[in-house]
Amino acid sequence: MSSRKITSLSCDWQIKPKDTSKTKGRNTTRHYPYKGNFAWQGVNTEQYKPEGKNWLKMIRQTLIGSHGESVRFHVRYFEIAPGGNSSFETHKHEHVVIGIRGKGFCLVKKKKFKIGFLDTLYIEPSAPHQLTNPFKEPFGFFCIVNAKRDKPKRII
Repeated sequence: MSSRKITSLSCDWQIKPKDTSKTKGRNTTRHYPYKGNFAWQGVNTEQYKPEGKNWLKMIRQTLIGSHGESVRFHVRYFEIAPGGNSSFETHKHEHVVIGIRGKGFCLVKKKKFKIGFLDTLYIEPSAPHQLTNPFKEPFGFFCIVNAKRDKPKRII
């Protein structure tokens, strides 16, 4: 992982969309300039999930979906350090994963997909899946999901 400061531990499926009617001015056009090193100005870097035994060496940045927007989707950047992985899980919501840094794998059901720069993978609802990085450089990807989504269920 990079030397970026990692802030609060959270799991963004728990973040409820903010009621923008009570936050006048919050749901406005915003620009998050790219700072380099896969970081954006005004966007916090967080742990992927609270500490656990089912994931390793992974961070998240929520670019769109946690700043008071009224969108029905979230755009997040995830990065998995060499040797890291997401949890192996299933849930009812769908994902779109777009590779932008390095390369990695995504196991969906029983099929393994290699994801590189700008490769795009749609993960269907309820499909067991896990992202891994067995390579020597970070694996970074955008993940687009529904704003309202169910809690993931870990698969052992």
